[in-house]
Amino acid sequence: MKEKILVVDDEKDILELIDFNLSKNGYRVRTVTSGEEALELIKENDYDLIILDLMLPGVDGFDICKIIKADKNKANIPIVMVTAKADEADKVAGLEIGADHYVTKPFSPRELLAIVKATLRRKPVKQEEEKQVIERGDLKIHVGRHEVTLKGEPVELTHLEFRILLAIAKKPGWVMTRYQIVDATRGEGISVTDRSVDVHIVSLRKKLGEETNFIETVRGVGYKFKENY
Repeated sequence: MKEKILVVDDEKDILELIDFNLSKNGYRVRTVTSGEEALELIKENDYDLIILDLMLPGVDGFDICKIIKADKNKANIPIVMVTAKADEADKVAGLEIGADHYVTKPFSPRELLAIVKATLRRKPVKQEEEKQVIERGDLKIHVGRHEVTLKGEPVELTHLEFRILLAIAKKPGWVMTRYQIVDATRGEGISVTDRSVDVHIVSLRKKLGEETNFIETVRGVGYKFKENY
């Protein structure tokens, strides 16, 4: 049976368009028009993906995304944000709080379907990896629990920040380009601007403590995790 998708949008014509095209391709679709309804359903059900409008009455899409990513039992649910707000700052903000992709209205059903397929193609973390704890000096990354500690103290990261840190820390000394970081954290076929990767790196450095210098910039190429840790 195909994956279960929740679609949240206060425009009924948009809901019908998305519902029709996803259902036609075999997905199990549930639609709601408010953030409050969405949060109730997410609490009671398991979804494989959430398509989320940002500009909702009451609880907006940004708040819903933050609530989902703060819940360890729900944080792995991929989120595709759909909105009429086309400013790059809004896109970066959405990605920074843990969204997996950002689609601007108006969009074609084929475009959205391609994004949904690419996002769902991400392979889940293997069971053996879930038990893994990566230690780099005073930094510990608990893969399965999605937890990071520094000198025994928890470091609060967004879901996407965690995945970027994990991708880099797995290969200390190896340089990863921005595009390799995108592929390692969100799967093939998902586009993201160079700037958004840089934003996540800046945020990671601040949260880890810039004096630790875990993540090094390789000018003109990308980033690497310091090899001596």
